[in-house]
Amino acid sequence: MEQFLAFSLKEIPYVAITLMIAFTFHEFAHAYVAYRFGDSTAKNQGRLTLNPIHHLDPIGTLLIFIAGFGWARPVPVNRFFFKKPRLAGIMVSVAGPVSNLLLGMLGFIIWYGLVGSGLSAGLPEAVPNFLDIFIQLNLLLFVFNLLPFPPLDGFRIIEDLVPAHIRPKLTQFEQYGALIFIILVITPLDQYTIHPILNNVLPTLVGGLNDFFYQLLT
Repeated sequence: MEQFLAFSLKEIPYVAITLMIAFTFHEFAHAYVAYRFGDSTAKNQGRLTLNPIHHLDPIGTLLIFIAGFGWARPVPVNRFFFKKPRLAGIMVSVAGPVSNLLLGMLGFIIWYGLVGSGLSAGLPEAVPNFLDIFIQLNLLLFVFNLLPFPPLDGFRIIEDLVPAHIRPKLTQFEQYGALIFIILVITPLDQYTIHPILNNVLPTLVGGLNDFFYQLLT
């Protein structure tokens, strides 16, 4: 059975808990920032909550364990209610990935807090194993969601950064977003698009934060 999974059976519980937290905070962050900028669409649909049930997509979550990639339920956003649509759009899009960055940093703070206090020595192996996966997956989600491909947050940020007359042209690509995403992830093209970015940016980010918190908290 394990050969059909993207993670080992030992890692499954840690991954499941991490994704439940990571996806929930990611989507809640989108909904909260949109609400603060005047759009109550997500709030009215019950998405302004930290209840994972309202954010997890069954198929998207299951695929992570099988294929190594997946998704949560996208938060609905109506730009019509934003007083400053471009600024609000950027802030809403950035909020999700930033929430995962903060969660990854929190993982480092907890771990090196335990190390610095001497409590880590008496902890069961499950604690460092969980924190390692918690940090890695949240930072992966941070970097991955900022990639400039539809339907990721990075693409939406670009839509709001480009001149107004270019935005409609980019928006046309969104209808093909899911197909483009799947092609880039599961075909050999990923070796020339997504993987080079992740294989360079992610280790640099993890290593840099690790060194920073090690020096700061130990």
